[in-house]
Amino acid sequence: MSENSNKPMRILSGMRPTGKLHLGHMKGVLENWLRLQHDNHCFFFAADWHALTTDYANPSIVKETIWDMLVDWLAVGIDPEKAVVFIQSEVPEHAELHLLFSFMTPLPWLERVPTYKDQIEQLKEKDLGTYGFLGYPLLQAADILIYRADAVPVGEDQVPHVELTREVARRFNHLYRQGIPPLFPEPKSLLLPASKLPGLDGRKMSKSYNNTIEISEEWKVTEKKVKTMPTDPARVHRDDPGTPEKCPVWDFHKIYSTETERAEVHEGCTTAGIGCLDCKKILLNHLEAELQPIRDRRIEIAAHMDDVHDIVRHGNERARHEASRTMEKVRKTLKMGYRV
Repeated sequence: MSENSNKPMRILSGMRPTGKLHLGHMKGVLENWLRLQHDNHCFFFAADWHALTTDYANPSIVKETIWDMLVDWLAVGIDPEKAVVFIQSEVPEHAELHLLFSFMTPLPWLERVPTYKDQIEQLKEKDLGTYGFLGYPLLQAADILIYRADAVPVGEDQVPHVELTREVARRFNHLYRQGIPPLFPEPKSLLLPASKLPGLDGRKMSKSYNNTIEISEEWKVTEKKVKTMPTDPARVHRDDPGTPEKCPVWDFHKIYSTETERAEVHEGCTTAGIGCLDCKKILLNHLEAELQPIRDRRIEIAAHMDDVHDIVRHGNERARHEASRTMEKVRKTLKMGYRV
């Protein structure tokens, strides 16, 4: 099943509220959501329980950031008329299905997920020797299967998580649905165009590197960040020629600038025909054209938070309705429909 299939897909995707959203989130996730929401049945959720798998010692970060994140989604263009927008913990069926899956999932399935050891190595400052961290791919499986999703938009590093979900669905159907139609579909990984946008210093855009452009920041902050971006170290003086491929600004031009502009910037840099500030001004024009309408909408949306709360409340109800239908079938399958 592909994004171009004529039949609408049921799509599930979420984002952890662990800080301010930045251009990396917009280019890597939200723009794909915008394309998917028009022709598919989409469920987009704030993954607050997932945030606690690594930030359980600081749960206040979720409360501080979750509504800002949801406002960003709406400002970028996520449409609650086309997609179900909800908060994970407001649909407790996620946790119930996760618990039931934990009884039947072999421990080695979780231990072999590549991101498990990778993140323990990357987040050495945190104590991640918890079941919650080991089991978060299983919670993801519950998130996906509770809505019986057909596909999950992911980057390549998340494909093993979807494969685990497929194995869990297969195991459940094999253990409990023999002789009757399977309850859970085996969802596909929907590999969508990945953003090549780096951080301001050339590394991955991440708040931990302090190299982000936040969706919600004021334009003067963005302008200052871009003007002070590092460039090719060979260009010490205005008349020194440079190599665009060695400059983080060039990576932004590859995303934002036209082919003609890129040719002019490349020629101007390699011949010292333009200075680094001239090069950055071209980029700033594109960033302003893209970001200012979003930021204007964001201010307007944030001024009416009661409406945002209503949108999410309605989304929670729609998600809970779908999740409860699945759990009724799960309980019936497991012979758990007791009468007392």
